[in-house]
Amino acid sequence: MSLLSQKHLLGIQDISKADIRLIFETAKQFKEVLNRPIKKVPSLRDITIANLFFENSTRTRVSFELAEKRLSADVVNFSASSSSTKKGETLIDTVNNILAMKVDMIVMRHPSPGAHAMLSKHVDAQIINAGDGTHEHPTQALLDAFSMEEKVGDLNGKNVLICGDVKHSRVALSNILCLKKLGAKVRVCGPPTLIPKYIESMGVQVSYDIKDSLAWCDIANVLRIQLERQDIKYIPSLREYSIAFGINKSLLNSLKKEIVIMHPGPMNRGVEIDSDVADSEHSIILQQVENGVAIRMAVLYLLAGKKE
Repeated sequence: MSLLSQKHLLGIQDISKADIRLIFETAKQFKEVLNRPIKKVPSLRDITIANLFFENSTRTRVSFELAEKRLSADVVNFSASSSSTKKGETLIDTVNNILAMKVDMIVMRHPSPGAHAMLSKHVDAQIINAGDGTHEHPTQALLDAFSMEEKVGDLNGKNVLICGDVKHSRVALSNILCLKKLGAKVRVCGPPTLIPKYIESMGVQVSYDIKDSLAWCDIANVLRIQLERQDIKYIPSLREYSIAFGINKSLLNSLKKEIVIMHPGPMNRGVEIDSDVADSEHSIILQQVENGVAIRMAVLYLLAGKKE
């Protein structure tokens, strides 16, 4: 079988367009498996995978765990809230102790940007980044782009809007990197306080006008306001954010075309997106969730084939 160019999946910036295409083609095959009565294949029957989540997560952790079990891997779940890191043990020691139990792959979410890259230099296991602070979330970007292509076809030349709390979003950074590699035109929109200063250097447009941005785009990926990452207030109130940047049905109806609406979740309904938009025919939010399992199955399968 074809293999990824990298031993780990640390971030979108480390993989090639050919890698992305290979992941998508493999995910299509696994999506067919997921629609069968028996949704399991023996591909990773001899592989043990540890899920290490040092930050709270429901959707990503469940999606990875389901992907691993659909591939017949042995799965170990590790919760940081009850771990020895709380007692002062280093991340490398924690992981090495887990690897001593003959674990082959590590899926990790960690609050520190770069934790996965550092770990990959010190431990003998394949590492998949399930989110590192406000840095990257590569599998989310892959499933988002895969879902977009499923809906609108080739993304080359398509206009994709990323709106909301771009400053604190690892999803935004990974999405921009992935979309640019696939030839899409990208614009970010939100309050000036939630748009990073460096963002234009990544080759994206910046706008502070949500109506103009929605009229420009083919696809809008709506981000959550991440209050838990904001040590100071970046917006006056959620109500004022909703009035200025929230996406509602009347705003979509005012456009002269139909656009695709996405959200990586979890949603703050009534803040960045109204229910009548999230649950509308424009939305592919549930397809994103479904595709997340197939994409993560593809990543796990391809990296397992890369194992030395």
